[in-house]
Amino acid sequence: MIELPVIGEEQKKRTRKPDWLRVKLPVGKEYLKVREIVDQNKLHTICESGNCPNMGECWGAGTATFMILGNVCTRSCTFCAVATGRPPEYDEAEPLRVAEAIRKMGVKHAVITSVNRDELKDKGAEIWYQTVVKVKEFSPQTTIETLIPDVKSNWDALYRMIEGGQEVVSHNIETVERLYRRVRPQAKYVRSLEQTKLTKEAGKRTKSGLMLGLGETADEVHKAMDDLVENGLDILTLGQYLQPTRMHIEVAEFITPEQFEKYAEEGLKRGLKYVESGPLVRSSYHAERHVDVPI
Repeated sequence: MIELPVIGEEQKKRTRKPDWLRVKLPVGKEYLKVREIVDQNKLHTICESGNCPNMGECWGAGTATFMILGNVCTRSCTFCAVATGRPPEYDEAEPLRVAEAIRKMGVKHAVITSVNRDELKDKGAEIWYQTVVKVKEFSPQTTIETLIPDVKSNWDALYRMIEGGQEVVSHNIETVERLYRRVRPQAKYVRSLEQTKLTKEAGKRTKSGLMLGLGETADEVHKAMDDLVENGLDILTLGQYLQPTRMHIEVAEFITPEQFEKYAEEGLKRGLKYVESGPLVRSSYHAERHVDVPI
């Protein structure tokens, strides 16, 4: 007989979701419409691949965050639900399909992200550029946020990614410096800060995000805010980390809504121009509000 490990009461308390993290299942006419358009155009969304708790709300409002360059990532971050491995060849027609889907949906603000494509010499920069250009061509009234990956200091790739005309450029730092080796083993805290700095120096509205509940302290969160401000960050999102599967890093703590409010206040005091902070906040949550943040 195989004996299953006994789960202690303390671990049960840590993993049991509090009431403020409960969300409704996605339903409704607009949700089904977006679902159909995404499927018909053979598109990937981080809403699905990332198990986003806000998918019902956002899709019900007729918006979605599109994930380009496939749905297999070359990184193996311990928090992320996106599949890891060697990605297949990318589709050069993808920018056209994304632009057509956004036009059909009639969205006012689109968020575009991607997996990491470290095996590509340009990290996928040309597909990034062409996607933004095509969306602007098909839907001139649509504003765009691009949530771009770490380019491993390939700054030529970075500049190509951000010169298509998007209004917001986001790159998530994800966690505090001490936890990087455990949470983002193939990334570097200082490198992500430098990427934000160069993006700001290029004249872009900059944005980043942190997941909380991984074992960080309040002082470490405050230091991350200071580091980001020092490197030109305008907008910060703060949300609760939720363990996608048992294979991923465990939740260390569920942060209360009151603590998220305190972090928002601290961020503004420390020089951030806008802070979106709450248990269910994700990178693209209420992203339309971030377009008008002054730079």
